[in-house]
Amino acid sequence: MIRGIRGATTVETDDATEIVSRSYELMKEIVEENRISAEDVTQVLFSATADLNAAFPAKSLRYLDGWKYVPVMCMREIDVPEGLSRCIRVMVTVNTTAEQKEINHIYHHEAIKLRPDLKEEGGAK
Repeated sequence: MIRGIRGATTVETDDATEIVSRSYELMKEIVEENRISAEDVTQVLFSATADLNAAFPAKSLRYLDGWKYVPVMCMREIDVPEGLSRCIRVMVTVNTTAEQKEINHIYHHEAIKLRPDLKEEGGAK
């Protein structure tokens, strides 16, 4: 079964080091909480809000052991009024035997506000 695993984080400033570091922190937890092997990943898609352009969040994947050949792409998040600023989102598409309700979607920092419903149900960490 192919499943999507979502995650998001925020940064304090448009700083390359912080963007890559927070993206790595997010991906590391997604991998650990969902017991993902790079070989089971179809693709990873990152998006960033318009106020972030100092670095590609996708660069963070290159710091995960064994993820060198995983296809990854970055794109711009749509600019929704009242949307969360300085936000990085990720969608990891994986082959897994886990049921939908067993997937752990990960939200860090201010991005926790995006899916409080998952936190209450235990589907977000």
